[in-house]
Amino acid sequence: MHNVPSDDLEKYSSAVTLSDMEIFVFPELLYALLLANIMSPRIWKWRDDPWFAKIDKMNPRKKIDRLKQYIIDHYEFNLDLDTWGLTDQQTELKRFIPFMDEKTISASNALFGYEGDKHYFDLDIRRHFGLEKYSGTVIPYWKTETVEAMDAFGRREGYRTGAGECVSLSTLYAAALFIVCGIPLEDIFLMATPLHSQNFVAVNGGLLTNNRRIVTKNMWFNGTELTDKAQRALRHEQITIVMNNTGFVHCVYPEATMEPAEFDRFKNLIGDYLSTEITFEILANFLRQHSKYQKCFQICRDCHGKKQWIGAERAYAYEHSGPYKVGDNTREKLLEEIDCDEFYSEPMPGRICMPKLEEFFKNNPIRRTDAESMAELGKKLECSSEHKNEMLCELAHFVHLEPEFPNIGNKVSKPWKKIELTPGMTRNEVIQTIESIRTENASADLAFYALRDLSKTDWAPFLKAALERNPVCIEATKDLSDDELFQTLETINSESVYDGSRLAQPDEVWNFKTGDGLEKAILLSNVWKNRHPADKIELIVQPDCVELRLAGRAVTLTSAKGLSAAQRQL
Repeated sequence: MHNVPSDDLEKYSSAVTLSDMEIFVFPELLYALLLANIMSPRIWKWRDDPWFAKIDKMNPRKKIDRLKQYIIDHYEFNLDLDTWGLTDQQTELKRFIPFMDEKTISASNALFGYEGDKHYFDLDIRRHFGLEKYSGTVIPYWKTETVEAMDAFGRREGYRTGAGECVSLSTLYAAALFIVCGIPLEDIFLMATPLHSQNFVAVNGGLLTNNRRIVTKNMWFNGTELTDKAQRALRHEQITIVMNNTGFVHCVYPEATMEPAEFDRFKNLIGDYLSTEITFEILANFLRQHSKYQKCFQICRDCHGKKQWIGAERAYAYEHSGPYKVGDNTREKLLEEIDCDEFYSEPMPGRICMPKLEEFFKNNPIRRTDAESMAELGKKLECSSEHKNEMLCELAHFVHLEPEFPNIGNKVSKPWKKIELTPGMTRNEVIQTIESIRTENASADLAFYALRDLSKTDWAPFLKAALERNPVCIEATKDLSDDELFQTLETINSESVYDGSRLAQPDEVWNFKTGDGLEKAILLSNVWKNRHPADKIELIVQPDCVELRLAGRAVTLTSAKGLSAAQRQL
């Protein structure tokens, strides 16, 4: 443990609060949060759950499916921007100007005006996220939660389980993939965009974690509405950060700590995941997503020895009510469910017959890079629709995506010390390994601040964050007198949501209505300092209690944190 230099206080205190903007400005924090979750005892306890009883005997894909269902059952996606209170653009920009210019910040974050490309303007992304209700320069804190804070949402009214936003869920997934599923960290790539965070996992052809769910390669190309939503970030946003245990690449900073060869490995792996050959099933999936082209097609069938035809758009409409699909071997069952009066006794003019097209594709998958085969396919897709000239281009776009990755080619390579954690390690071995490289790896050092372990960190960053970035308890108690404030704290449960010598921030204590005596004392200090800025506050911490001295009062609260600290003036 060391005293954090004043120049680094902003970064180290940001490891405690972990807002969306803080992670963008200080990318090391993203992996610090993942490591904090890996060191936490919470996810290690999952392995004792009967749900994972035979997981060691499962193949990687089945393990991940098992994990996915556990996360779906135990965590909600939370996008309540009021959870962690309000700040303003000027305050946040002032914090970050020494590290990143205002123009770059504004172009990269929804809280500062970013709305993405035309797709997001059409979607009205600020209204989608609820940002339009904040007037002027007032903005919400968009904070990320540790696994403990995610679990603690179950204490809040209106929540039946734990909860978290996209960064919380992505780092939770990454930690659990390592701890529960035994996926090596070098095969788990964290990806952040201005509006989203997700992971690419290099197993079984690759998959993405997307909030609570996973998207396999087959799912990526299935053309469903759910998949279309899962694709938004990679299709429409700059990828700002890519990282794994070997380092990171950031779209803004001129240095990259990930080796170029490792970044190329990532791009090749995800490139294979994001590309597929064109088969009849893929074409049918394409039409499912791009419904305007369905009127180019019809489906014919034999019914009691006679031919019948139906518009493809009518057949696709019936997909919504059952498991059968237009593009696979369940099509006949789908057609059997359609009322007879939906069919025609003659072909529909100007439309392509899909079963005939299926013959063209038999044993003949087409690569989008094969110009001759694509031209031949273009002839097969001729129809009378006004959209026919767009179709082939859109199809090529559907089967291949090249995301806007950070450009590593013009960056200075500054490799960091690789975080050598391997599946099969015990939790204690993991913690010892991370602790052993704190001086050589920034994320490893910051991980103990994200972990909130004050027995292994300088207290200054934690207290700075507590007194500067916890507005919820201040706002919630503004109508209470000083005496009522003391009385209210006495009614709060005395159990911490964090184990051992780890501490909750004041707004976590307030939101979850529970906290150790030391955590309550820091909450009270935050509110008091806001009300009476000139007052001196003294905090005296003993292993079993904390004494808080302020305004001529002395308050002693019991503590189970086992911490000791010299008298501190706040």
